Amino acid sequence: MTSPLLDLPGAVAGNDVDAPVAAHYGSFNGEQRALESGEGFVDLSHRDVLRIEGPDRLTWLHNLTTQHFLDLAPGAWTQALVLSPQGHVEHAFEGYDDGSAFTAHTEPGAGPALVEWLERMKFMTRVEISLVPDLAVTWRAPRLVEEGAQRLSRNQPAKYDLVPRDQLATYAAAAGPAAGLWAFEALRIARGEPRLGLDTDHRTIPNEVGWIGRAVHLDKGCYRGQETVARVHTLGRPPRRLTLLHLDGSENRLPTRGADVMSGEKSVGFVGTSARHHELGPIALALLKRNVPTDAQLLVDGIAAAQEVVVDPEVGLHVRPLR
Repeated sequence: MTSPLLDLPGAVAGNDVDAPVAAHYGSFNGEQRALESGEGFVDLSHRDVLRIEGPDRLTWLHNLTTQHFLDLAPGAWTQALVLSPQGHVEHAFEGYDDGSAFTAHTEPGAGPALVEWLERMKFMTRVEISLVPDLAVTWRAPRLVEEGAQRLSRNQPAKYDLVPRDQLATYAAAAGPAAGLWAFEALRIARGEPRLGLDTDHRTIPNEVGWIGRAVHLDKGCYRGQETVARVHTLGRPPRRLTLLHLDGSENRLPTRGADVMSGEKSVGFVGTSARHHELGPIALALLKRNVPTDAQLLVDGIAAAQEVVVDPEVGLHVRPLR
């Protein structure tokens, strides 16, 4: 659904799956700086929202997914994955439980397939699953603690809000300034956080893209695909690794998503999402073969690129500091 916030002054619509929301409101560099300073919000109302109700919902999700749901506190946000039997990531979602229902959001257009899969897994479990089109997702920048001119620490994490869709304009008036998706994506890519289906493919396992710890709980009971995750985590060396590419800024374009990443004459991976960061310049996420040297100079869609490690190719537990 097209966001009503595209009617805000200066709003320019995004592209492809992100077309229903604003790419920017006139200055995506300024919007990035505002978000980094702890001001503003981002309209993510094109993301799909689903709700899981019923007394068995948390136990059921605990058994099905990569995340630990049994002790989930009301109001605490968590991220989870659904894996194939071989450990490949099929679905990703993030949400919270309010004591009576678990409400989550996922990539634009991914909701119906996720709901369909969850419905097939109900069996005799007391759960009810539904899409919730009247709820919209937004993201609020984390506030910063300041002492003089120095930013010391964040006094609250960045957070998602679920807003009644017919109240988005009222929310925007109170939560402003609005920042577009280009600013949000540039900061996300710089943090090394992948988007399912855009920075991943059908063969992606959680260990390759830094989802261990964040979306995969390693100390819980069995779930589909756990054997692959545990084996790679214990032995290390995933088949591929997510990396941050610093692109040659002399090219006045960004690489085409899905383009091959080349090392000499050989394809060593593919590029995912890309953006223009207000400090780093043009950047992108890429999924590369593990054995590509981390200092190798690469070429992606005709653009020279240097690497910054996101997932360490030599260890099993891949940890990257978050916001």
